[in-house]
Amino acid sequence: MSQNKLPADPLALILGVVSLVLGIAGCCCYGFTAIIPLIMAIFGLIQANKSLKEYAEHYEAYSPQTRSNVNTGKILNIIAIVFNGIIVFLTIIGLIFFGAALSSDFLEDIENNNQNDIDEEVILIEEDSTEGTWQDETYEISNDTISEEVEKEKSIEEIMRDIDSRY
Repeated sequence: MSQNKLPADPLALILGVVSLVLGIAGCCCYGFTAIIPLIMAIFGLIQANKSLKEYAEHYEAYSPQTRSNVNTGKILNIIAIVFNGIIVFLTIIGLIFFGAALSSDFLEDIENNNQNDIDEEVILIEEDSTEGTWQDETYEISNDTISEEVEKEKSIEEIMRDIDSRY
């Protein structure tokens, strides 16, 4: 009677250990790399289950040590699936929270800028080229109405005198 190894004897154990190590290292990368060890652990668990079914059908063909190795690999893969699944879940929740916070701040900034634009006064200075005068107009925007205050028209000479008298 020959004692053979199960098909997933080294594979399940190696995938379990590597997925745990990569999962722990993935925590340093904000969880973005946790999906790869999660897939590896799922694959390792599938292979371990197939090998344990094979052992159950033909237990006399395989050594008990190889069954123990596959069982240890199965346990490691289950731990890796839970650990990496939590990391992926927290990463998705973090991205949703960050996206919601970013979009709400963005919308608040847009609303604040629109409100500031509405409350500001707009001063327009127009030149009437035919008469050589300047007309100062002040527009105030509030509650969807525009009120206009027009100062008296001043000629260029009057404006120059006002500037000279101030300085």
